[in-house]
Amino acid sequence: MNKRTIVLAALLGLGMAGPLIMAVAVSAETIAQSATGPGRGMSMDQVETRYGEPSRRYASVGDPPITRWEYADFVVYFEYRYVIHSVSKKKSG
Repeated sequence: MNKRTIVLAALLGLGMAGPLIMAVAVSAETIAQSATGPGRGMSMDQVETRYGEPSRRYASVGDPPITRWEYADFVVYFEYRYVIHSVSKKKSG
């Protein structure tokens, strides 16, 4: 057994692998989101600073208010003033 296997086995035995697995999952999600657009939790100001002015802004709807901003390659959805999701646009071709 190598050292990593022993450490992982010890963590599993102590019931501590859950937080470790969650940390890896969150990191992978963050990487995936940053590749397609803004990451979850970014503010509207941060998005605009990093990606510039959106090509179109839609008015907020619902309660809580959900706002949509469109960029050339992705769409960003906000709840109040924070990103809850970003989606890559389908490339035509």
